[in-house]
Amino acid sequence: MDLMAIVNAANGIIWSNALVYLCLGAGVYFSVLMRFPQVRHFKRMIKLLIGNEASDTGVSSFQSFAMALGGRVGTGNIAGVATAIAMGGPGAVFWMWAIAFLGAGSAFIEAALAQVWKEELNGEYRGGPAYYFEKGLNAKWYGMTFAVAVILSCGLFLPGVQSNSIASALNTAFGIAPSVTGGLLVVTLALIIFGGVKRIGKAAELIVPFMAIAYIIIALIIIVVNIGQLPGVIALIFRSAFGMDAAFGSILGTAIMWGVKRGVYSNEAGQGTGPMAAAASAVDHPAEQGLVQAFSVYVDTLFVCSATAFMILITGMYNTVRPDGSFIVENIPGVQYGPAYTQMAMDTLIPGFGSAFVALALFFFVFTTLMAYYYYAESATAYLFRGSKIDKKYVFHGAMIVFLFMTFFGAVRTADLAWGLGDAAVGVMAWLNIIGIILLTKPGLAVLKDYEDQLKAGVKIPTFEPKKLGIKNADLWETITKRRAERRKAQ
Repeated sequence: MDLMAIVNAANGIIWSNALVYLCLGAGVYFSVLMRFPQVRHFKRMIKLLIGNEASDTGVSSFQSFAMALGGRVGTGNIAGVATAIAMGGPGAVFWMWAIAFLGAGSAFIEAALAQVWKEELNGEYRGGPAYYFEKGLNAKWYGMTFAVAVILSCGLFLPGVQSNSIASALNTAFGIAPSVTGGLLVVTLALIIFGGVKRIGKAAELIVPFMAIAYIIIALIIIVVNIGQLPGVIALIFRSAFGMDAAFGSILGTAIMWGVKRGVYSNEAGQGTGPMAAAASAVDHPAEQGLVQAFSVYVDTLFVCSATAFMILITGMYNTVRPDGSFIVENIPGVQYGPAYTQMAMDTLIPGFGSAFVALALFFFVFTTLMAYYYYAESATAYLFRGSKIDKKYVFHGAMIVFLFMTFFGAVRTADLAWGLGDAAVGVMAWLNIIGIILLTKPGLAVLKDYEDQLKAGVKIPTFEPKKLGIKNADLWETITKRRAERRKAQ
């Protein structure tokens, strides 16, 4: 059995219907229990994005949002959406929306928990699932298992998915050899990640808004040019999502699976990576970062992924296949799913424009995602070695070298293997994290209730005192509260 066959077999187990139902179920569970904070607090989400500044130990809420969004907005928003439509039909788009809306509830809980149990290591805030599993569940072994999974996924497997997509797009658009693209990515990334989390946060703050807005503007132009097709496309998405379309009704289960799979891959809600960026932020209350991270799920899927989906569907630049390989729709014969669908959709606006623009968009998407992936891998490494006598400088430098090598290696390997390994890694992390945050429901709900109670009482800047809520092992918050009191007194 070759490597690709082994990876496919593993994905068949990891991404069984059980994980699809777990992702959807967790989203429903948290959203209902919290009374849909992703709707009730939508205005506050926007306000919190610009409501605090970076500190000596943490990045600002917006920088944390940009870091997390940089991780979420990547090749999944272009190639991943195309794959979902190719394998699950237009109905998969609805299920991507569903997992984003419901997943915002999961994103709130995991980000808030990451803030509750974060630590200060080497002058920087660190946190995430490994920390809240150890401190919240008193299960260090579970935290270590997750940390290892993060290092394997974000440090080894996922970088290849991203660099492979950009190498393929640049080769198609400009004839640039994959090895050249890989080399450029490695050099540019090295200049940023060797500067630490603060430099990563500043770079994300500059790049992410620019790339997302530019991409959405182009999509809107294409939609406006084809506005007459829009009602029919929206109707097709909903009919296909519920098996009511004659052509796509036979693949309803596949549509749900691919919509959820690509939705989770793209927006990372429940996956456990977003909380690591959330923990780096300096906030007054954990719930604030929970709301900010919930909003980043919206931006990723409801805006960027939707932009790609509408471009592809409204121009008809897609194929859809049944599980047996036969075509349901073959609008563009001989074209393999991936960035090519989006490129051809854009070419309908200006011939020859699509390949170049998608290649450039992918470069920025991939670059910021790789920055986020490195930060996640480094955070997991910091967790594993935080009590070790080994010089952390050598540990981090070693992690950087391995990460950069895998980025280059991914640029020149086959796309199917890259996606297969990436899917397996995301699935394992999602299994571990979702089970963990469900077990931590009680403190997660307590954090939100405490925040809302203070707002109702007229407190302008809610503060967090974990001991009053019966939350243990969150001692750092005593230090944070003391620092903020001293800073405000000095002002």
